[in-house]
This record gives sequence, C-alpha cells and structure tokens, in this order.
Amino acid sequence: MKTVMNLLLCLLLLSSCYYKAPALDSEELSKKTKDSLTYLYERHYTWNTNLEVVDDSISLECLPIKDTFIQLNKGDRVVVAEFAVHPADSVDSVWVKLAHTQDEQGWIREKELKKSFVPTDSISQAIHLFSDTHASYFIIIFALFVGVYLFRAFRRKQLQMVYFNDIDSVYPLFLCLLMAFSATIYESMQVFVPETWEHFYFNPTLSPFKVPFILSVFLLSIWLFLIVALAVLDDLFRQLTPAAAIFYLLGLMSCCIFCYFFFILMTHIYIGYLFLAFFMLVFAKKVHRNIGYKYRCGRCGEKLKQKGVCPHCGAINE
Repeated sequence: MKTVMNLLLCLLLLSSCYYKAPALDSEELSKKTKDSLTYLYERHYTWNTNLEVVDDSISLECLPIKDTFIQLNKGDRVVVAEFAVHPADSVDSVWVKLAHTQDEQGWIREKELKKSFVPTDSISQAIHLFSDTHASYFIIIFALFVGVYLFRAFRRKQLQMVYFNDIDSVYPLFLCLLMAFSATIYESMQVFVPETWEHFYFNPTLSPFKVPFILSVFLLSIWLFLIVALAVLDDLFRQLTPAAAIFYLLGLMSCCIFCYFFFILMTHIYIGYLFLAFFMLVFAKKVHRNIGYKYRCGRCGEKLKQKGVCPHCGAINE
C-alpha cells in the first residue's frame, strides 16, 4: 500500500510537467510548418532560431566538402537553417546547419551546438549567465565574504539582520523562503523533467500561463519574489535609517544567495524538500508570533501584545 501511495504521489507531482505537442493532423498546416513544429517539440528549437556563440571560438564544417571550416568567434550570431541526420555518426547523429551570413554557412553536431551557443533572447542569456559555473563561484564567494563581514559587525554593533534581531516585518524572511522555494522547484525540474526546462530555455516566457504546471509554479514564485522584494524595501526604509537599511539589504542579499545554492545542492541529493519543510515551519512560527501583537502604541507606533505601558517609549496605552 505504501508503495502504491508513493507511486500515486509521484504521478500527481509529475502531472502536467511536460509541454503538450500541438496537433499536426490539421490540413490547414503546410508540410514545412508541420516539420518546423515537430523539430520545435523534439529538439526544443527549430528553423530560424537565433543563437549566439558563447565559447571563445567555434568551427562550422562546410559539408559536403570535407576538412573545410568556417571560424566563428564569441558574440557572433547565427540562425538555424537546416537539420540533417547521419545515423553512421557515432558521436551525434543529429547535425544542424547554421548561417552566420549569406556566404558563411556550415554544419555542427547538435551536442556541440547546445554547449557552445545560447539563444539570443535576453531571458535565455540571463539563465545561461546565472547558471555559468564561474559566475556561480564568484557569487558564492561574494555572498560568504559579505555574510561574514556583516555577522562580525552584527556581533560588535548589534546591527539588525534577517531572523537575528530582525526588523518588525515578516517580509525579509518570506523573501528568503521564496528564494529557497524557487531554487527547489528549479532543481526539481533539472532532476525530474530536464526536457521541460530545456524547452523553456530555448523558448522563454515571463507569463505563468500556457506552460506546464511546474513551470507555472516556478514563474509565479519569481513574480511573487519581486513583489515581496518591493515590500521589504518599503518596510526597511520606513523602520531603519538609510545606512542601517543598506547594511540590512547586504545581509539579506547574502542570505538569499546562500538559500539559492544550498537548496539547489540539497534538492539534487533529494533532501532539500525536508529542509524546505523545516524552513516553512520556521516562517509559520514567525508569522504566528507577529499575529500575537494585537495593538500598537499610540505614541511610537510599536506593536504591543496588550494594552498598558509601552516597553519601547513608556507611554500608557488604554
């Protein structure tokens, strides 16, 4: 029974996780359009897809003339012109023809294409930059440096930080939770439905509609993250001085970066979900504590659990 329940849970979680291929039996569609849509949902890109070189240099082979190549450099843009299948090729049977100019066209294996090119769409390029290994190392080191510096300052000067000596708001911790949730969903797609993420990478959108359910949840979490970030800024500069708010923001940024990489690593080994559940419990307790404050001081505006003498300014509230 336990095994059956686990299987049902997996089916529920993975339902609507894939893009639905369009119906290609319509007589109104031309053969070229049908072929283009077929390539789009099989390869995740199709004819006339614009790509940009991200490697220092790449060579395109001028088939059918052997040992003749076209050299492309980093930043050069190409467009997908044709597909070909070579079953005898033991490395990769799928070859793609790319056109840099009318006169500069050549072929490349699909594996090399996906490794050396990125779509020209700004969202795809942002995804590539954020997932780049060298950029990730830099971000981690920066976050650790800032986090350690602020923690030392916090110990000496009692600066306000997320969760520790926090401001009177649940939004900063909620922002970290949203980052952890988004990272968990992102890595879940990488582990369980990588083709769905690859299709999104080549055909990005900011709309959470008309995409698979798991992508819709991911995009909604990103939009909610931006909205909560604005709420954090409003609360910060209303409660703290500009200097204290800047230090708080640096600490909050370090916490968000830590949550992102921590939950990606933990989700990859399947225990990130337990940490996420624990994080949700911590957040729920903080919200419950905030709900316990029913009143505000009439003089200083601080929250009070009951009427009487304000512990912050000494005013009597009746």
